Amino acid sequence: MMAALSARWVRSLTRRAALGAYSVSGDHGASLVQRSAVRAASGAAKNDLPGPYPKTPEEKAAAAKKYNMRVEDYEPYPDDGMGFGDYPRLPEKSQQERDPWYSWDHPDLRRNWGEPMQWDFDMYIRNRVDTSPTPLPWNTMCKYLFGFIGFMLFMFWVGEKYQVYPPVRMKLKEIERSAVQVWSPASQHP
Repeated sequence: MMAALSARWVRSLTRRAALGAYSVSGDHGASLVQRSAVRAASGAAKNDLPGPYPKTPEEKAAAAKKYNMRVEDYEPYPDDGMGFGDYPRLPEKSQQERDPWYSWDHPDLRRNWGEPMQWDFDMYIRNRVDTSPTPLPWNTMCKYLFGFIGFMLFMFWVGEKYQVYPPVRMKLKEIERSAVQVWSPASQHP
């Protein structure tokens, strides 16, 4: 009950501060509001953060329940000192692979509420890495790429070997001579 009241108090203070009800200059209440807003906007709660690496089957079952997974599907990251703890190792699939027509709770990220996220979630969002199958195999794409690069290098070599210099304009003396002949009054009246 007390936590709900304090949360309501922080919310009302932050709303008032956002609307400009408090001045920032020298007002102790404004600094309290700013500190409260920062505390309210902090990250995940302690029970949502990864715990220690599970060593027993009971700890593994508790961690699977914590992350809303079945025990058969739960596999933690290896305990190699990287600090992943009991966080589940999920398949490396991008959001592009997920069904676009499914009614997701968060359609932009194609995920549901309470679903565990990959550790490097930001790498697999839709405008980054796409792990979905490609229409062409990798070796075919490499052949096309290096074939195009080889063709372009060959064409650059041919262009350097057999250079062509098209004339841009007539030489200056020819221009002066033709101008004198065309516009001289003597040439117009014989």
